[in-house]
Amino acid sequence: MKPLNVAIVGATGLVGLEFISILEERNFPIEKLYPFASDGSLGQTVTYKNKEIDVIPLKVEEIEKNKIDLAFFSAGAGVALDFAKDFARNGAIVIDNSSAFRMDDEIPLVVPEVNGGVLKDNGSKIIANPNCSTIQLVPFLQIVEELFGIKKVVVSTYQSVSGAGKKGIEELRTQISDLFSFKEVKPEVFLQRIAFNLIPQIGPFYDDGYCEEEVKMINESRKILSMPELDIDVTTVRVPTFFSHAETVWMELKKECSINELHRRIRENPEMVLMDDIEQLLYPTLIDSSGRDEVFVGRLRKGREHKNTLSAWIVADNVRKGAAYNAVRIAETIFGEAND
Repeated sequence: MKPLNVAIVGATGLVGLEFISILEERNFPIEKLYPFASDGSLGQTVTYKNKEIDVIPLKVEEIEKNKIDLAFFSAGAGVALDFAKDFARNGAIVIDNSSAFRMDDEIPLVVPEVNGGVLKDNGSKIIANPNCSTIQLVPFLQIVEELFGIKKVVVSTYQSVSGAGKKGIEELRTQISDLFSFKEVKPEVFLQRIAFNLIPQIGPFYDDGYCEEEVKMINESRKILSMPELDIDVTTVRVPTFFSHAETVWMELKKECSINELHRRIRENPEMVLMDDIEQLLYPTLIDSSGRDEVFVGRLRKGREHKNTLSAWIVADNVRKGAAYNAVRIAETIFGEAND
């Protein structure tokens, strides 16, 4: 792959900084890095390969005067809608981490190990990066569908506060400190107190009682898997942990599954880690996945009464696997693997 001029929009945010870290770790060939951010971040710098780079204001004239080949967006749907097409018009491939373009029929929604083939000859200058909880779910669903067929899926998520960015992390940290100091706790980022609590709502509610995060997971899973009629139900829960999301998954299958066959397929997948041995009390936790790029799977079991059902426990780092790493893998799929 030839060196590229790479922009990161939202470079000072939690995922933006993770983009920089992963690009460096993977030796992604960069000619020049352009860290864009809002006016509130001007004067700040980011560090790439031991060099301090000044943040650039996100303005159309800045986009037009620089030849950018690839732009990673992690600054929210509003920013993506305002500026992604400006980058694309000026020749850049845009990989957007927000919800702005995910359900657009003309724009690919991609988890490379699941449906990376849609990028071939697609022609779209904008690629959508899925929701973090969707990214860790669909690789497992694809394997099960290929092996046994899926009739129904029910998912519950346990999502850390980093899903709400730096402000979410700081709110949990502050609330824990305040509670132990016998101070009053005032929720600001989350709708309820998050310290030592669970909140069964992520995003606003719709009239049918589902919240935004649940609808995202349902619609995105169907699109990525090319299964528009997939019967999937989701409940999303914010939990008082800092990093990594977990999911319980219950599935009704078209035929009885073989746990051994499922183990084999997961072990063969370089983007997944199997931790499933009850004799050794082996199953993945948030700590196992934190800082890692794979999806971790455990607690695989058939139903006690109904053998055509399957339950699983899935864990992944939401900032890495569920955001920055998946986006970088999309770029590598488009432009070619990075140099060793």
